[in-house]
Amino acid sequence: MVREEPESRNLSGRVIIMSGGSRGIGLAIALRAARDGASVALLAKTSEPHPRLPGTVYSAAAEIERAGGNALPIVGDVRDDDLVADAVQRTVAAFGSLDICVNNASAIDLSTTEALAMKRYDLMQDINTRGTFLLSKTSLTHLRKSTNPHILTLSPPLNLSPRWLGSHLGYTIAKYGMSLCTLGLADELRDDGIAVNSLWPRTPIATAAVENNAGSEMRERSRSPEIMADAAYSILTRDARDCTGNFFLDDAVLAEAGVTDLSRYALGPERNLGKDLFLD
Repeated sequence: MVREEPESRNLSGRVIIMSGGSRGIGLAIALRAARDGASVALLAKTSEPHPRLPGTVYSAAAEIERAGGNALPIVGDVRDDDLVADAVQRTVAAFGSLDICVNNASAIDLSTTEALAMKRYDLMQDINTRGTFLLSKTSLTHLRKSTNPHILTLSPPLNLSPRWLGSHLGYTIAKYGMSLCTLGLADELRDDGIAVNSLWPRTPIATAAVENNAGSEMRERSRSPEIMADAAYSILTRDARDCTGNFFLDDAVLAEAGVTDLSRYALGPERNLGKDLFLD
């Protein structure tokens, strides 16, 4: 059987659906794809600006179009089965196909077990693990028609050190649930030629959400979201049949691509860079 080759090694003409993406890492990934002329559907709840989290799904869509891409802003919640199904259908109706699913939406609460309200626990489970499972599942019919289909989830390597479970059990369960989706789907979909991978930063990434949870001093120990965008771009332009089941770290991906000078991503002295959660 002769395999069809992917149409290109860039994202020109590719169609992406992303959960979240109105700001931070998700928006940076969308903007990098837009520079190639990709079409991006953003499924996000943020229709109005938040006082501590600037940006909406509409302002993100405008940025994508200014960068050279096409955008479809969809206001909705990745926890809603019918809404997710409708978002996928709207994406295909608007752009004609679906090539890439990016599971970017995530909720974070680093409280200890005793301090974590069950409402917050349920929120993290429903957005992080269930939302990843749902958007991936709902995209499969269309991804199978793509010449180079990818699912990319922003979740960490599965590190079973008690340190991470003991520090913030509720959040760790929710993030590892996303990573288990990567592990399971990569094996389940291998014969379909759909790449399923996770991407995680080596260092903290300077987003409003990180600063709100860890304080502004974390910014000096962080890199910019563009490092994740460039790493995601490198993954999503690889041959899906040869790149699946990986838990990538951003700087390692760039090193494989020949990029070793990461100084442009640092927001403070590189010697002060921190290490992100779940990395020993």
